[in-house]
Amino acid sequence: MALLTLTDVSVTIGKLQPLDKISFHIDKGEILGVVGESGSGKSLTAMAVMGLLHLIGGKVSTGTVQFAELDLTKLTEDQYRRLRGRRIALISQNPMTSLDPVLTVGEQIDQVSLLHLGLSAADARARSIDMMVQLRIPEASVVHSQYPHQLSGGMKQRIVIAMALVADPDLIVADEPTTALDVTIQAQVIQIMVEMVRKLNVALMLITHDMGVVAQACDRVVVLYAGRLAESNSVHQIFATPKHPYTRSLIGCIPTDKLTDGELKGIPGNVPGVMNYPSGCRFHPRCPMAQERCSTEVPMLKAAGSLSVACHFSESAAS
Repeated sequence: MALLTLTDVSVTIGKLQPLDKISFHIDKGEILGVVGESGSGKSLTAMAVMGLLHLIGGKVSTGTVQFAELDLTKLTEDQYRRLRGRRIALISQNPMTSLDPVLTVGEQIDQVSLLHLGLSAADARARSIDMMVQLRIPEASVVHSQYPHQLSGGMKQRIVIAMALVADPDLIVADEPTTALDVTIQAQVIQIMVEMVRKLNVALMLITHDMGVVAQACDRVVVLYAGRLAESNSVHQIFATPKHPYTRSLIGCIPTDKLTDGELKGIPGNVPGVMNYPSGCRFHPRCPMAQERCSTEVPMLKAAGSLSVACHFSESAAS
């Protein structure tokens, strides 16, 4: 049974609609990758789930965001505050700005247990240190008393992950969690995070532009482009038989061992801004398969089993 279900979710900011009828689900204990280039709508989707759209003047204008027994679009801010951190936790992009510089990292992890679990100060400290140990933080009791500026970027991100996990949530939303980290430690942090959510049977919505991370970590994949759902499927099927030309293009950008001349592949053009969305299929100006109908007709989302795809020529795209 699905833990989180988005059904035809559209987001408006003023008169603009940067997210258009997005639908997908996440099961308990599942890792779902949400992928696409910058401007595809990944972070807006995360904000819709976390109830943070009001911070940028946005709102869910149509559709539902169902989390277990709750329709999140109907919650008040006070109700959302009780939910965030306890049942739905966020791991943000930049650990350098996520942590309070005037509090020790241990105090910041402790506060989650104090607020959401009602533990005593001693029990909260013990729970925090135990979580830090599980996240392979060396000398956890010492690090507990240190300030963010005393830690490396990778260690800070483990602290942020500890804050997300310590209250035993049902769902974690991780928005590009390794973007700010050195490339040499990105894979390590992803591996540790994935191991922990698997161990604790927590659902993870992993937002990334990196298809290599998706292949490493995810069970299923949702591909967004210019505010619309392009394709979703199991991670195996996405890589074995991608149906949407955009998905194929993203996979084609993954570096391989066969790169002998040092040339990396890219997708010509850019994701259009919300004020310049083209008519028809929004990918058609960049699509190598585009035909006349692509510029005028919006492709319907077709579903079959685990696959959902929005392309007029999805069968041809797989050949």
